[in-house]
Amino acid sequence: MQIEQVTDKRGIDQFIRFPWKVYIGNPNWVPPLLSEMKFILGPENPFFHHADAAYFLARKDGDVVGRIAAIIDRNHINIHNEQAGFFGFFECLQDYPAADALLTAAAAWLRERDIEIMRGPMNPSVNDECGFLLEGLDSPPMIMMTYTPPYYLDYMERSGLAKSKDLYAYISIIKDVASIRRLERLASGVKEKMPGLVVRPANMKKFKNELEAVKDIYNSAWSHNWGFVPMTDEEIESLAKRLKPLIVAELLIMAEVDGSPAGFFMALPDYNQVFGKINGRLGPVGIMKFFWHSRKISDIRVLTMGVKEEYRKKGIEGLLYLESFRAAMRKGYERAEMSWVLEDNVLMMKGCELMGGKLYKKYRIYEKKI
Repeated sequence: MQIEQVTDKRGIDQFIRFPWKVYIGNPNWVPPLLSEMKFILGPENPFFHHADAAYFLARKDGDVVGRIAAIIDRNHINIHNEQAGFFGFFECLQDYPAADALLTAAAAWLRERDIEIMRGPMNPSVNDECGFLLEGLDSPPMIMMTYTPPYYLDYMERSGLAKSKDLYAYISIIKDVASIRRLERLASGVKEKMPGLVVRPANMKKFKNELEAVKDIYNSAWSHNWGFVPMTDEEIESLAKRLKPLIVAELLIMAEVDGSPAGFFMALPDYNQVFGKINGRLGPVGIMKFFWHSRKISDIRVLTMGVKEEYRKKGIEGLLYLESFRAAMRKGYERAEMSWVLEDNVLMMKGCELMGGKLYKKYRIYEKKI
């Protein structure tokens, strides 16, 4: 067994392509876009303006059998006042010694830099894909969610990691949402009490202005959430640039009170239904397949909803749900996944249930003192 830290292009390419070996023949795994992975792991990612990472491969007889990243986010340390670091992008064949060696290497790298707790997986942060799949292995993940084999859970526990937090995903059959009429009644009451309230789809011709509003609301609405680290302006702009071609304006809903941003709701079509057919490549053939299969996407994923603290519990959340689900029905989408939701976020869980959501997937984040 050999654990090596990789820094050159060849090693990074092996790191990126290794999951194809783990999931060969698994119909529920969705290959990531190679170009997106290169960006996420590379220095162009603005996350690394306040973070550092090391990438490790495990080899046995020269063949790669596992990978892991060790990550230090200085913004997390400063905001939460804890010497916590992260591991992420963990993948491994069914080989516990390799898994343990990878986790040991990541912990050692973090410990050498005065980190006291290792938590993960974060790929690379709480604002990205995170968690090992705990329940719901019988279906593919939706866009920007993870899919992992069940033996990872056993490997974490055998290596001394314990549960840190579980994340929930809810699924709803859009046409069967019985609460729409209830929300319509609520909407009329809210608008009477708040005559300055406007709920509308995003104006993609003024995307820069909409993005400024989303930044403002997001960092305000999520500030008290577990593990939350505000995204920098650079990070939000980078994410928005990458997501803009995927955004359906009717599924990005903005709420304003007297012209000022109050809340937003963002869902995306489940492009994993497309990415699963292009095997990580967006060359000429891949682009043709992308546009062809994009017309047939049946599901959406609700990525995030935020309402500024001063406007919470006034009914705006219900209006955002109402307008987005109305739009989804008009566009012919069949299901909506609402994810992820912290296991102790009772208000959000009730909101998901209000929209007919049934808990159907769980993800787990682990940690240990190092």
